[in-house]
Amino acid sequence: EVQLVESGGGLAQTGGSLRLSCAASGFNFDDYAIGWFRQVPGKEREEISCLCSFDGGPYYADSVKGRFTISKDNAKNTVSLQMNSLKSEDTAVYYCVADLGSHFGVTVAAAFHFWGQGTQVTVSS
Repeated sequence: EVQLVESGGGLAQTGGSLRLSCAASGFNFDDYAIGWFRQVPGKEREEISCLCSFDGGPYYADSVKGRFTISKDNAKNTVSLQMNSLKSEDTAVYYCVADLGSHFGVTVAAAFHFWGQGTQVTVSS
């Protein structure tokens, strides 16, 4: 059974940093695209970063490019999202996602079949 468990959310001040982690189990890490979406109430889920291409670099949404960094630890089956220079508009529920195969160029939520429970990130000034 595929399981994704996020941790690391919480409250941060504008300009501060948070680090999210996702512990993955139940699948071969090397065969899956894995990344992060976020959702603000009343809005669509937005893909913000993904290790979706097996032979290319990570994907970042324009809204987080240069501020967020995704990384993967194959030995621990974890994916992390380092979030720096946080803005109030980063406030959202953040979800770890995974799906079998390369998802290069795929940004729609429906394309990812496995989701964590979500972790709240709140950025205040």
